[in-house]
Amino acid sequence: MQPASLPSLHNYHTLATSKRQENRMFFRFIFCVFIHCHVKPQGLKANNIFLLAGQSNMAGCGGVYNDTKTNLLKWDGQVPPQCIPTSKILTLSLTKTWEIAYEPLHKEIDNLKTCGMGPGMPLSNQILAKLPDFGVIGLVPCAVGGTKIEEWQKGTILYNQLVDRARTAMQSGGNIRALIWYQGESDCGEQDSMLYKGRLEKFFNDVRLDLNSPDLPIILVLISVGEGNFLRNVRDAQVNINLKNVVRIDAMGLTLLPDHLHLDTKSAVSIGQKLANSFLNNF
Repeated sequence: MQPASLPSLHNYHTLATSKRQENRMFFRFIFCVFIHCHVKPQGLKANNIFLLAGQSNMAGCGGVYNDTKTNLLKWDGQVPPQCIPTSKILTLSLTKTWEIAYEPLHKEIDNLKTCGMGPGMPLSNQILAKLPDFGVIGLVPCAVGGTKIEEWQKGTILYNQLVDRARTAMQSGGNIRALIWYQGESDCGEQDSMLYKGRLEKFFNDVRLDLNSPDLPIILVLISVGEGNFLRNVRDAQVNINLKNVVRIDAMGLTLLPDHLHLDTKSAVSIGQKLANSFLNNF
């Protein structure tokens, strides 16, 4: 009788990697079941609300890859320590109820695309790491990939959804601490880039007016890449926004996915932590 052949080193590595991924998903599932069994939905309330708006780098693409077998985009399911769920970080679901937040944070809102890791969870975990008594954070995902600033103007579907979700989030008694805005890659064509500054300022002013929050803190991410040849115009517009309580962080130099447009997981974590530090230092 011939002895059974041993698996090759390559196959062993593949099997081990697959097993580790299965274990991560299993423990994530167990954690979420534990949380949902011990915290009733009607008992979830957020004290500190953050609005997350913009396009795909806000929605999150970290860990998204092209499955060569199906030619479809998939998320690898890997969640770094900076993005782990906790009962102190909630998200406003598509049905506008507070739930425990976990990645991919925008999967319900940006549901026509494959979402991955974004900046929302590392932003929240970084704040809680520095201020353990900060209170419960409520994230309000509103970002949709591939959208231009004109699609966020007052009266549009995206604008109305943002304002509606923000108002709903406040009904549980929390305060909106900041609007986090990461958008502009789709406005890097010549004409859109020239109109960007005026459109963005109007958007910020309208949101503040409709939320009855004239001093609403806004943290703006300066984009590092764009779909067009006029990235410089959009960045200049973002730098020169002339409104109070608007601060900026820069995404330039961060690592990207192979599409050279979207942040990888490491960079999504980095941006989230920069956003947290900016909020703590300025507001």
